[in-house]
Amino acid sequence: MRKVMALAGMASAICLGAAHPSRAADPVADFYTGKTITHIVGAGAGGAYDLVSRAVVAHMGKYIPGKPNFVVSNMAGASSLTMMNYLANAAKKDGTVMGMTNPNIALEGPLKMLSKGGGKAMFDVNKLQWIGSPLQQPHVLWVWHTAPAQKFEDLRTNKIILASTAVGGDNYTLPLILSRLMGAKFDIVTGYEGQNDVFIATERGEVQGNSAILPNLTSARPDWFRDKKVRVLVQFGVSRMRQLPDVPTAIELATRQEDKDMLRFYARKFSMAYPFVMAQDVPQERAKAIRTAFDATMKDEAFLKEAARLGLDVDPFSGAEMEQLITELNNSPKAIVDAVADFIQMPK
Repeated sequence: MRKVMALAGMASAICLGAAHPSRAADPVADFYTGKTITHIVGAGAGGAYDLVSRAVVAHMGKYIPGKPNFVVSNMAGASSLTMMNYLANAAKKDGTVMGMTNPNIALEGPLKMLSKGGGKAMFDVNKLQWIGSPLQQPHVLWVWHTAPAQKFEDLRTNKIILASTAVGGDNYTLPLILSRLMGAKFDIVTGYEGQNDVFIATERGEVQGNSAILPNLTSARPDWFRDKKVRVLVQFGVSRMRQLPDVPTAIELATRQEDKDMLRFYARKFSMAYPFVMAQDVPQERAKAIRTAFDATMKDEAFLKEAARLGLDVDPFSGAEMEQLITELNNSPKAIVDAVADFIQMPK
């Protein structure tokens, strides 16, 4: 009997020994089991960045080994600079924190757009770990239905009051470009915390329009778009969006080739319209698992159904593509970069 029990004990030990390497073979699953990932949106609640973030992470956890939960928080300020500095410096670097930033981050290397001279950007954009963007979508310039502008040409004669969150953000820079390059007349009012505040200000008559990503209208205010309470006059992508085939791009409206080149350089960042990102010090195997889960979510039927309900035209841009784009922008011809920097009064 003692021999039988000893043999049984040895067999049990062998089984346990064999099981242990099996568990250790997936350290990512071991880490994320029972964990919660905090996803920080670098914009206020109620806007497109917030809605898109929540739609993605609602389905993403099931594709991450260990199936962690997600919680979403908002950290608006300085066109996502506040959130990015927190993510890169103060947040945990163990893989339990990720964020969504303004796409201007793609131009931080060549243009230093997030703060004067880049002095307040406490991170290296080239070392961040890019996860992906669920949409490739540029900003559009929209005006309220009572604004005295039916088409772009009207902006050259009738001044429009536009809302902006901060100097340096697209909702400030893009109207500035139209004003300086094409003679559009705007008064740009800054200081709105997020897109929802812009919507409220528009309804109150404080402002007459805004530059924003299209889902800010189609998702956050679908009745405005459906009932023609707003008019889209210009879009800022490299080419026209499928949803707006009759609205010209700023590139098309420009007449000089050098102006078209500047606008095309600036517009390329919209390929990563909703950038999901992790800090550089997050263990690479965990960041890779998050990136793989993001890619899988972009094909998930439940996510695609939710995106369609929200009016989102899913067109993913992978983390690898984001890395390549940032490298290409950093290596852009100096003449174009300097021209854009001078034109929008950003330091070289």
